[in-house]
Amino acid sequence: MRQERKGIRPHIVVLAAWTLLWFLLVQRHGGISWHYLRTGGQLLFGAVPGGGLAIYANHPELQIGPVSFLAAALFAPLPPHMAEVLAEAVMSALGLYMLVLVGRTAADHNRGTGLNHRRLQQRVLVAGVAFIPMWVEVAVRFAHLDDVLALFFTTLAVRALVRGQGRTVGIMLALAVDSKPWAVAFTALLLALPAARRRNSALWTVGLVAVAWLPFYVTHLNSAAAARFTIANQPASALRWLGVLAPATPWWDRPAQVLLGFGLGALAVVRGRWPAVVLLGADARIALDPSVYTYYSASILLGTLLWDAVGQRRLVPWWSWIALLSLYGSTLLVPSDRVCGLIRLAFAAGSAGYVLLGPVPRRRGPESKGPTPASPQV
Repeated sequence: MRQERKGIRPHIVVLAAWTLLWFLLVQRHGGISWHYLRTGGQLLFGAVPGGGLAIYANHPELQIGPVSFLAAALFAPLPPHMAEVLAEAVMSALGLYMLVLVGRTAADHNRGTGLNHRRLQQRVLVAGVAFIPMWVEVAVRFAHLDDVLALFFTTLAVRALVRGQGRTVGIMLALAVDSKPWAVAFTALLLALPAARRRNSALWTVGLVAVAWLPFYVTHLNSAAAARFTIANQPASALRWLGVLAPATPWWDRPAQVLLGFGLGALAVVRGRWPAVVLLGADARIALDPSVYTYYSASILLGTLLWDAVGQRRLVPWWSWIALLSLYGSTLLVPSDRVCGLIRLAFAAGSAGYVLLGPVPRRRGPESKGPTPASPQV
């Protein structure tokens, strides 16, 4: 009892230990892509030629937003190896904090419905055990600070949405897009705001995205080359199952990812299932992306976490574990690239179909016959 009064939550302690364990296991072989952040920061701040506002025109391979370069610059004064390890540790800690935020968001969203907070703690714990391994993939193994920030700011946007803070929703979504452009699909969350707040929030999003990106495009028109940068269409991609056999990214692929993700998210809002917006945007990404990097699944696991914790009331977070076992498990256990591609497509289509067409989650009445805490302990 004393621990609870002090606010110590056992499930968070377990998740912290789980995060530390995965960090230690992966860190020795981590930092695969950290050099992109380090080089990009040097280019953006003019430490090497060809950068500044011309960074995207001269280096279209840097598919990273300016906010991510600014964040990476915070680690630049440290020795390179120390900077990399510290960045990986901070990104891992952000994943743990996101679990706390999602738990609190679920408690706020279901306030007054008889929510059993102990069961919510258990749901966050079980979903978090599935979430952390994929989070460590993006945060430590690949050290993709841009993807980490995009997902972190999106989580803050969801938190602000539930608390009715329209301006904060717009600002956080803008920071997500300014960290990694594919986060544009998550702006469908704006549609879940009350009509009176939606316009102002959208203006904040559009304005801050313009402030971050327009200087590069206005001063160097060929910065648009970054949007046309292509990567190999890998044999295990779901894209090949859709009949796209081109060796590299088709010209229409990136716009289609954003439009499909936003469209599915908008449909979820219309159908009263806005907690599924992140999952649907991530589904569109893995279904249409020519690559199959494991860190892509971190966005899926955030989406399933939000759906399992906020959008559902079941004790067992099935979708988080289905995502982990099918997407991550298939890369480890299934030798056939073609079968892996089919599994990715089946998960994207199956999860999208379920959250859009499945039963509407109930939010009224007690979740159990047990006592409900007076204040959330999530």
